[in-house]
Amino acid sequence: MSDADAPTLEDFSYRVRPSCLSGEVHLSGAKNSVLRLLAASILTSSKIDLLNYPNELLDAKIHVDMLSCLGKTSKVSPGTITMEEHQDLSTNLDWDGRSIRNTLLVLGALTTRFGEGRVPLPGGCNLGDRKYDLHEMLLRKFGAKIWTQDGFLCASSSQRLQGCEIHLPIRSTGATENAIICGTLANGVTNVWNPHIRPEILDLVRFLRSMGAEITVYGQERIEIVGREHLGGTTYRALADNMEALTWLIAAVITEGTIEIHNFPYGDLEIPLIHLRESGARFFRGDSSLIVTGGRCYPFEISTGPYPGINSDMQPLFAVFGAMARGQSVIVDLRFPGRYGYVKELAKMGVQYQIKENLLVIDGGNPLHGQNVQALDLRAGIALTLAGLAAAKGETIITDAWQIERGYNSLLTKIKDLGGDIDYA
Repeated sequence: MSDADAPTLEDFSYRVRPSCLSGEVHLSGAKNSVLRLLAASILTSSKIDLLNYPNELLDAKIHVDMLSCLGKTSKVSPGTITMEEHQDLSTNLDWDGRSIRNTLLVLGALTTRFGEGRVPLPGGCNLGDRKYDLHEMLLRKFGAKIWTQDGFLCASSSQRLQGCEIHLPIRSTGATENAIICGTLANGVTNVWNPHIRPEILDLVRFLRSMGAEITVYGQERIEIVGREHLGGTTYRALADNMEALTWLIAAVITEGTIEIHNFPYGDLEIPLIHLRESGARFFRGDSSLIVTGGRCYPFEISTGPYPGINSDMQPLFAVFGAMARGQSVIVDLRFPGRYGYVKELAKMGVQYQIKENLLVIDGGNPLHGQNVQALDLRAGIALTLAGLAAAKGETIITDAWQIERGYNSLLTKIKDLGGDIDYA
């Protein structure tokens, strides 16, 4: 069965068998960037061409459908999406499909451009206390009224949003993005203090600048946005996905293969690469790629944190790496304490672990075996996929595998091209 013949969500499972992955792979556009760029397209009526677009990404497909509900016209082809407006956009996202957290950015874009917006309350991965109070706070700072009604989050302003000083109490990615989006069309100057600076944020800034926005980044101190009356169209290439890059790197090591990863975002992954090199991974830089020549897995100790450190999304991948190492590895997630639900599924495959307060301790070096497991969320799902490929024996069935394809573009095709034994169950 090909990716084009993927089953419906109700029976979306993977069948994975032990494999050695070797060959070449090209990185797709980053999920955590592309979704933000799609939301920011609402800021203009002009034509936008987005290159390196991950057209098979489930969350991206949902976002395009939501834009269609608002009145945007999109033409998608492999690696490219073109967005235009041939009618006035609706400010009411009347959407009853699966919700994603990016609806908050849709609300910000609608409100700053049209003075009002109504979107479903956000969904996505269940990672603990991820509410939308910061988004309410910043929209109020811009002068909008905010309320909830019948499962929707609503905003309105009787006049153009006003530039303001926004002090974020934590380095929130989503709130930083929404403040930037709102500020681009607000009247006057907006300063976002204590922003979360990471590659996807900078990609959004570059995208908006290409549309005519005036944005200056002063490191982790603040971001200054000078509002414009309107923004224009653009042709822009999306950032390569650093989570996908890390996935292929770890896959090569744990399956004892050799993979050349093209368009590797080396500068965005310096800290994780240091940890992996010190933990036995062997790799070197090509002209615009990273060539991974396997290696051995050694135990490690890591803690997650803001960029440029190891982010929370990466720790399930590190957990699989630690499971393949002889010895004890320790992970502490400082961003989302207790985000270790996936390890119970890994345990079904033979991973031994302990949770001590907020520490995840992996007792590695025990052979993994195929088993029936469940993808609890996107990153948990890809960790189980890698474990199935690295298992000593047996077949792994991963239910709810649609979670994985929320964030990985053409995953089965890429794994198969690398020699992996995987298919839809």
